[in-house]
Amino acid sequence: MPNFDAGVPCPKTGQPLLPAIAQDATTGRVLMLAWMNREAWNETISGNRAVYFSRSRGKLWRKGDTSGHAQVVREIRVDCDADTILLSVEQTGAACHENYESCFFRRVDPDGTTHITEERIA
Repeated sequence: MPNFDAGVPCPKTGQPLLPAIAQDATTGRVLMLAWMNREAWNETISGNRAVYFSRSRGKLWRKGDTSGHAQVVREIRVDCDADTILLSVEQTGAACHENYESCFFRRVDPDGTTHITEERIA
């Protein structure tokens, strides 16, 4: 069980949030980093679908409700301090709101030059 008492306060609501990393269940690729509160955690556990907490909107974000790009949760892990959540997911469509497979589509070189390393998903 994650330790939400160790969470970072949400700027809008003050409730504790923990970082949640979504990772492709097949490839192991990191897809995105989001945040969970207790309610998002409970809904994710009970429904096998990734649910996060939107810091900007101050409410639950059920991944895929708007975009159709849902995440089916295959495995959940919690780190050694119980303050970070790792979701192994089957991603439908793009994980990134900019329509990339992963939110980590930019590579930064040692000189600071940034490159986009993948194509958008149509």
